[in-house]
Amino acid sequence: MRITMIGSGYVGLVSGACFADFGHDVTCVDLNAEKIEALNNGQIPIYEPGLDLLVAENARAGRLSFTTDLAPAVAAADVVFIAVGTPSRRGDGHADLSYVYGAAADIARAMNGFTVVVTKSTVPVGTGDEVERIIADTNPDADAVVVSNPEFLREGAAIEDFKRPDRIVVGIEDARARHVMEEVYRPLYLNQAPLVFTGRRTAELIKYAGNAFLAMKITFINEMADLCEKVGGDVQEVARGIGLDNRIGPKFLNAGPGYGGSCFPKDTLALVKTGQDHEAPLRLVEATVAVNDSRKRAMGRKVVAACGGSVRGKRIGILGLTFKPNTDDMRDAPSIAIIQALKDGGATIKAFDPEGMKAARAVIDGIEYGTDAYDVAEGADCLVLVTEWNQFRSLDLERLKTAMSGRVFVDLRNVYGRSDLEEAGFDYHGVGRAAMPAAGAKMADAAE
Repeated sequence: MRITMIGSGYVGLVSGACFADFGHDVTCVDLNAEKIEALNNGQIPIYEPGLDLLVAENARAGRLSFTTDLAPAVAAADVVFIAVGTPSRRGDGHADLSYVYGAAADIARAMNGFTVVVTKSTVPVGTGDEVERIIADTNPDADAVVVSNPEFLREGAAIEDFKRPDRIVVGIEDARARHVMEEVYRPLYLNQAPLVFTGRRTAELIKYAGNAFLAMKITFINEMADLCEKVGGDVQEVARGIGLDNRIGPKFLNAGPGYGGSCFPKDTLALVKTGQDHEAPLRLVEATVAVNDSRKRAMGRKVVAACGGSVRGKRIGILGLTFKPNTDDMRDAPSIAIIQALKDGGATIKAFDPEGMKAARAVIDGIEYGTDAYDVAEGADCLVLVTEWNQFRSLDLERLKTAMSGRVFVDLRNVYGRSDLEEAGFDYHGVGRAAMPAAGAKMADAAE
């Protein structure tokens, strides 16, 4: 099929490359001429494992192309995907749909014959109705059907998620779209990917509901971690104990400094605003947003406490800046609030991230950037592991200790065990792990 992807950002580029890899003829359109020129030269503007090879292979095969010229790409397409940004709108937190609506009008003016217009961007309920209205008003003769097909891609694993999805949600209001969307995703049938057809508004809600539920799981286990620290429990054992219940499951139960990234912060906030606008307040989601916002700054205070109550004049090394590993995304990353809290406390900061340094420099100033973990450790009074990149999972502890001036190690991802760090001579501080031994250990000591 001939597919045009409006928007060559994270979702558009990954989706376009994967559709091309399925054998479709894909054109990615973007208004940013520099980005298109870079893509045509084989330069990928984002970091996503395997994406550079996927783009190169399909561009070389002639199935994937990039352009700033929207009109001919839309006119030639059977299916046009809208994959533009929907950031939080300044002032009220609603999703900013101006890019979506602008794309809808541009598509309407360029359409030629029957076209399926698919909203891939994450949008609030009812957006598809407005896209349909804009197309009809802009081009009354347009023969178009509007579909909702939300993405469920995890940064760092997006290609795998696209090619082996646990579900593909398609919201339609016109039966003509069903056959077209089945053809678009037909290459996935061998993987038995469940194609879930539903109403358009329901599909829009599924995306937001899914992200909000996962965000609540993260926030729940983070609050349990705080309780564990107060009462002498271990949050990792709590998470394992409840995660083995198949009604709950183990995923998204890793305590840490809070969620960030391009999806959870803006999607939970947009869902809260939608609920308020429709007089159906979502109290659990509201609490999730509030708790997560405060947690990031609280992790800064946790580091201060680990350093004896003050970081003034101290050197703090930060390991990891992006909101999660295997991405260069700094949007709403916990490291931003943590570093700001430490700077406010008078600390000098040196940080390193394997892929996020360029993006970090645009949002975090007044700190030094290192070349690796050991460079960051040089002269540091305290090391803080913020993002669990693989290369931070097996650090040479003796080398770290030799490089550091102090011995404080704050592990905000629970990558290391307390005993390993303490045996190496560090003052270890994890998340949801009390310094005191568990009750079972006390009983064992008494028995001896």
